Amino acid sequence: MNFIKSKDSQGKETKIFYQDVGEGKPVVLIHGWPLSHEMWEYQLNELPKYGIRCIAYDRRGFGRSDQPWGPYDYTTLATDLKALLDVLDLHDVTLVGFSMGGGEVVRYLSKFKADNRVSKAVLISSVTPYLLKTDDNPNGVPKEQIDEFVGEIEKDRPAFLSAFGKQFYGVSWISHPVSDDVLNWTQSLALKGSGKATIDTMRAWSETDFRDEMPSITVPVLIIHGSKDDTVPIEVTSKEDAKMLPNAEFLVYEGAPHGLFYIEKDKLNNDLKKFIIA
Repeated sequence: MNFIKSKDSQGKETKIFYQDVGEGKPVVLIHGWPLSHEMWEYQLNELPKYGIRCIAYDRRGFGRSDQPWGPYDYTTLATDLKALLDVLDLHDVTLVGFSMGGGEVVRYLSKFKADNRVSKAVLISSVTPYLLKTDDNPNGVPKEQIDEFVGEIEKDRPAFLSAFGKQFYGVSWISHPVSDDVLNWTQSLALKGSGKATIDTMRAWSETDFRDEMPSITVPVLIIHGSKDDTVPIEVTSKEDAKMLPNAEFLVYEGAPHGLFYIEKDKLNNDLKKFIIA
């Protein structure tokens, strides 16, 4: 099994699991909350056909990576990403961050851009630039709602994640775009994470303000978001990213929910392929 070791600010080591498939231009896939690298199955099976080397890893606290008590702030998470790029000695990398993973992309590019390892970036259904509702971010998600989610996780994490998974894919009484098997698969990935990591990373992606970091991004960026995303609302996230990154390419998937990596897998794979190898 493939692991690298990353040190946090106190010097404590955490083992990070990764999968490395294909040969060619390197792409690092950063998974969303509260899943693991396995959410990228339909990209890992497709993109290597086109001369793309895909590296997908489990965020600390999730999947097969270590599950320390903490920390789970974005600087620590971006340091884990840096350790992966350094150990594998990757260059000319495209970073692809889904949902919470978009935060790691932005924090890495703002904090470690001098490494010159990354040439492109993709933000998919990303939580950036700032999700929380505040006086200067009135369209964000109220903190009271996040607090309620935390309470539900502490009370019955499997029940919360089951309901979250349905919203994730846009499942309702009149719409069932995924099978029950996909919902069960998603639930199994989420439950591999630790309860502590699930809560702490929710606080990280809901409360971290990346607005001052966005101007530091100078590499070409592709932004992708579904117009019917009820999990991470497009108005306060990707539409704002596009304003802050005027040279970025912005693709809106009409009618698509949050879980684009599966719901729109063929379209997404094609858009990723074109952007990465261009």
